[in-house]
Amino acid sequence: MRSGREAPHEVDEEHLVRLVARGDRAAFEELYRRTSPWLAVRLRRRCGDEQIVAEVLQETYLAVWRAAGAFTGAAVGGTATGWLWTIAARRLVDAFRRRAHHAEPPPAAALPDAAPAAEEEALAATVDGDVGDALRRLAPELRQVLQALVLDGLSVRETAVLLGMPEGTVKTRARRARTAMRKALT
Repeated sequence: MRSGREAPHEVDEEHLVRLVARGDRAAFEELYRRTSPWLAVRLRRRCGDEQIVAEVLQETYLAVWRAAGAFTGAAVGGTATGWLWTIAARRLVDAFRRRAHHAEPPPAAALPDAAPAAEEEALAATVDGDVGDALRRLAPELRQVLQALVLDGLSVRETAVLLGMPEGTVKTRARRARTAMRKALT
């Protein structure tokens, strides 16, 4: 723009978050327009319930509006999209916990031949063949680190925040997962 002030559609997501922190509604709308489609897809990969996905999206963007000033961004090796995903993933975990707290598990859930978890089905649909088989054979704690780093594209720091563990643990588990994958694929 000629006035020296950039239009929201002309800046990157990190700058949009900084504008949102100053109460810029147009920047918030642009951030939502750019990020909500891929965020919804990622949430759907982890949860098949559209109502929960919609609630989590709403809670995520409400949190972004309220906490944009706390975003530290590239100064600590993070990205605006990684920050958004971390907020959304935490809100999704909270939604699962609320649902589990208020609902009785279905009787079939206790059976050993119960249907695979939604995350396992999404993983199977995302990664096929020998690689998918090797990934599914990994210990759950190794698989979730590898999934966050590789499939979700999060940084080590973002993965640590998402999974609630130290960065060193993320690095160790990622190394162990890659070693196990290499062995499985040779």
